[in-house]
Amino acid sequence: MGGPTRQLRVLDDGQSETLMKVAFASSDRKLVDQHFGSACSFVIYGVDAEQIQLLTVSEFAELSADESEDKLAGKLALLEGCIAVYCRACGASAVRQLLELGIQPVKVTEGARIDELIDSLQQELREGPSTWLAKAIQRNRHMGSLAFDAMEADGWLE
Repeated sequence: MGGPTRQLRVLDDGQSETLMKVAFASSDRKLVDQHFGSACSFVIYGVDAEQIQLLTVSEFAELSADESEDKLAGKLALLEGCIAVYCRACGASAVRQLLELGIQPVKVTEGARIDELIDSLQQELREGPSTWLAKAIQRNRHMGSLAFDAMEADGWLE
């Protein structure tokens, strides 16, 4: 499966580089209402303890039975660099693949509002991150450092 069929990307003002990327499986950009594997759209925000910035809204086409074999590839590629993805459910294979990329899947209850989840995340950042958030931040930093190590090994110069 390829990437999204439609994508809105907010122009980067340079400040988003310091924000943590967090994704939400949402059909309406207000509620987390989709299973990760079958999600038709994701909203990605940049977040820190004080700021929130919409970064990307991506929509995926409905899959036929023939195309459902590797439906996760495009979604995983889209979420690369995120520390977490909030969804209604996530299968074991998807959980494993997300964690390998340094992305923490977070299962939420029905009716979970994105704005409230972001508020809660920011509160947690101000008070000191919980165990899952601290691990996700650390895992994401480690993944970023591995990417720089690979670039250096390839002879990348600034």
